[in-house]
Amino acid sequence: MSDIEIREVVGKADMKAFIRLPGQILKDDPHWVEPLHFERAEFFSKKNPWFTHGRAAYFLAWQGGKPVGRISAQIDDLSPKVDDGVCGLFGGLTALNDETIVHALLDRAEAWLRAEGAGHMRGPYTLNINHESGLLIDGFDSPPFLLMPHDAPWLGAMIESWGLAQGRDLFAYRLDCRNGLPERPKRLFKQAPEGLHIRPVNLKKWTEEVEHIARIFNEAWAENWGFVPFTQAEIDAMAKEMRPLIDPGLVRFAELDGKTVGFIALLPNINEAIADFKGRLFPFNVIKLLWRLKFGNIKTARVPLMGMSPDLGDGIASKILPLMLIYSPEERVMERGIEELEFSWILEDNKSVRSMIEMIGGKIAKIYRLYEKSLR
Repeated sequence: MSDIEIREVVGKADMKAFIRLPGQILKDDPHWVEPLHFERAEFFSKKNPWFTHGRAAYFLAWQGGKPVGRISAQIDDLSPKVDDGVCGLFGGLTALNDETIVHALLDRAEAWLRAEGAGHMRGPYTLNINHESGLLIDGFDSPPFLLMPHDAPWLGAMIESWGLAQGRDLFAYRLDCRNGLPERPKRLFKQAPEGLHIRPVNLKKWTEEVEHIARIFNEAWAENWGFVPFTQAEIDAMAKEMRPLIDPGLVRFAELDGKTVGFIALLPNINEAIADFKGRLFPFNVIKLLWRLKFGNIKTARVPLMGMSPDLGDGIASKILPLMLIYSPEERVMERGIEELEFSWILEDNKSVRSMIEMIGGKIAKIYRLYEKSLR
């Protein structure tokens, strides 16, 4: 321990090291896709609207004058309490294959969370449950999809040996859609009530469409484990960030008697387009990325957001609508030559959604784990 020093990130040079460290540690992993450095710098800065309801500290482990590990510790004022106490969060954990380093980082994160009044510790989150969530514990044999984590295989055991225990597992389902979706479930659509129909996104009213997404998301998932609502500032930022990735044929809304009651968003898997960038976008990769998004042959897409208004109740509409939404972009999926969809992430105890995805052929490709520990 004597030659490992944990220091808080201060200044641009430290933040640069913090952002680039995963790429250095995982450089020999053929499935690692390095996030764009400029995007991560914005995300971890006060420009991120998350900081309107959260605060965070970032730490680097130094050994021999070089960074060898990193971690963040954060408090989100909107995160649900645990046993009536503040639930502190940690994330961004990356380190060399050395238990001493990992434990030292977790010690420092715990100390910061205790000082901030947390009685519980949970993670990893980057920065909360609405961002990258969980530590990859199974499925190291393929690249991550857009905005999903990818971790070193040794981290899980080291986290557990430090004293964190399993909280919830999150599943990423992959669906082979090269031959379209199964025909049999389509027969159920005949039972849909009058007044229920699926419409395409209206990009001329994109801000309003994002408002629908946020409203339904906040209503539909309010009772879910760990739920944190989107704030208006985050809604505005999401509208701006998602817009360049939107293919109108891959985002659909459901209306019942004229009211928007559900949505599904498929996003082309940008990780395919940036895999060879090594985190660098400027100056020349900007043109490459724009070309690949518009004309490139991206073969995969992710469903990061889907929801239905609880106002539908338990009637036939609520039972059929999820399938109708999943099937609604099928024609465009085939036109684009998308071969595989990822539905991620799905809570392990969300039996209804898991059963529906499995019914149409989805299989678990990756498992992510959220850990927790009482600090009392």
